[in-house]
Amino acid sequence: MTSATSRARSRSAGSPAGGTAKPAAPKPAPPAGTPIRVTGAQSLVRSLEAVGVEVVFGIPGGAILPAYDPLLDSTKLRHVLVRHEQGAGHAATGYAQATGKVGVCMATSGPGATNLVTPLADAHMDSVPVVAITGQQTRALIGTDAFQEADICGITLPITKHNFLVTDPAEIPRTIAEAFHLASTGRPGPVLVDIPKDVLQETTSFSWPPETRLPGYRPTLRPHGKQVREAARLMTRARRPVFYVGGGVIKAKASDALRELAELTGIPVVTTLMARGAFPDSHRQHLGMPGMHGSVAAVAAMQRADLLIALGARFDDRVTGKLDSFAPDATVVHADIDPAEISKNRKADVPIVGDCKEIITELISAVKAEIAAGHTAKLDDWWTQIDAWRRTYPQGYDWPKDGSLAPQYVIERIGQIVGPDALYVAGVGQHQMWAAQFISYEKPGTWINSGGLGTMGFAVPAAMGAKFGRPDKEVWAIDGDGCFQMTNQELATCAIEGAPIKVAVINNGNLGMVRQWQNLFYEQRYSNTDLGTHAHRIPDFTLLAEAMGCVGLRCETKEEVDEVIEKARGINDRPVVIDFVVGKDAQVWPMVAAGTSNDEIMAARGIRPLFDDDDVSEREL
Repeated sequence: MTSATSRARSRSAGSPAGGTAKPAAPKPAPPAGTPIRVTGAQSLVRSLEAVGVEVVFGIPGGAILPAYDPLLDSTKLRHVLVRHEQGAGHAATGYAQATGKVGVCMATSGPGATNLVTPLADAHMDSVPVVAITGQQTRALIGTDAFQEADICGITLPITKHNFLVTDPAEIPRTIAEAFHLASTGRPGPVLVDIPKDVLQETTSFSWPPETRLPGYRPTLRPHGKQVREAARLMTRARRPVFYVGGGVIKAKASDALRELAELTGIPVVTTLMARGAFPDSHRQHLGMPGMHGSVAAVAAMQRADLLIALGARFDDRVTGKLDSFAPDATVVHADIDPAEISKNRKADVPIVGDCKEIITELISAVKAEIAAGHTAKLDDWWTQIDAWRRTYPQGYDWPKDGSLAPQYVIERIGQIVGPDALYVAGVGQHQMWAAQFISYEKPGTWINSGGLGTMGFAVPAAMGAKFGRPDKEVWAIDGDGCFQMTNQELATCAIEGAPIKVAVINNGNLGMVRQWQNLFYEQRYSNTDLGTHAHRIPDFTLLAEAMGCVGLRCETKEEVDEVIEKARGINDRPVVIDFVVGKDAQVWPMVAAGTSNDEIMAARGIRPLFDDDDVSEREL
């Protein structure tokens, strides 16, 4: 029998002679939880769908290739083909920061997986919920130094909240469920799932929901009432209190509760680099950002405080300066969901472990009870001192003497024209600090940056991820000419995949923050910081943008700034890159030099605020 005959008979089998075959009755769907037979790759895709994933950023390769085949059939998952795995990782972070959901990235084994190391370390430092899925060599070849093999679980152990090597395809649903639970609960963070190629190819069963097994993982959400009451007692009796607000408040969606607590107590608020937007910049009680490039009022208030109420903050070195001189007279209330952070850097007098929203809500009740009992903090003198600092050392900048464009002005005008509802994503360096200083953040989740790791190249891919997560929002990437050249290939992804972000390149021709340190601390010996983007216009950012499928614009004068910003805002069918050519010697002020005390803050070069003059902390209150 020929194969053609066999196929013909197979098609006609079961049909009455000379009649029309009845359509087969549809099979009833199996009950929820009933196992079905699939490949490991199909199990992976079904698991991602089941946990609610919408977008996956990634690049296929040999070891992960089996997963890409069923991905093509998914009607629920959108895959965004990035140009570099680092872009996939930062895009997942931008998506997570913009939406509050878990960001997902995917890469193949070996170099694909190792290219995710930087974004995973970045997400770990900033407590961002990300799940990375990597392919691995087949089980029989693990440990043999096979082609494109890397022990990515071992490599990422210190920079992930947890990671998994899946050796049984039946374990894929449970592993994915656990990975997403770990990434998004407690203190959020990145989780890696490494799956060998043959595990993805093997036939297995799939059912959902799986039974998860996470013994010992029980994050504390509700705070201990005794510590909350003690914190409230201190807050209603302090003379120089300060709320020290970190990114944990945004992660906990506690901004509204924070505002209620701040207004109830009248206590001044400082918001760290990761907490910009957690408390409105326009609010009278907001003193700005603390730390190395914080406002003088914020730094001074923390130094002279008699009580620090730290909420979702970790006493990072960029905030504290020289640790043993930080806030020397302050009693410390430290509230954080991660018990490992309590007293890690600064001893907490009142430790409170729990979710920030739960803690702040209970603090409100406890403070109200203290007020009802007749205990109210008397803060008039403290506010008199703080207002004096604000008047004496306002945030500002000088225009370059050579007549070139001031970068601070560019960023300030972007914020004023675009407004507080947009999403602002920054790279790392001077432009990042100016974006934190000169854009007014009124709402949580509108400021996205790389804080703890300080990753150059973060802005463009993170802005892309934010745009996919919030397509209704105007998304601006504030980048430097150094950062931009690290990951600008993702502009091609934006153009092809439909992510019309706006990129403002603050082009000062140099690695600006490094040049500033060379100016201040290395006798103006500018070793290897000139990028050539000024003198040689290499690359020409406008032409580069056009080559990537974007619109390229250039601005070199103050008079052009508003016009070019408005022009960029009017283009929404593709990304826009604006080359803002600015002066090369602008510096970020105020500044606390690394390793020095916050008391040594410089409002400008050679100008140190003298906090002891008529300082409220020096007088009996």
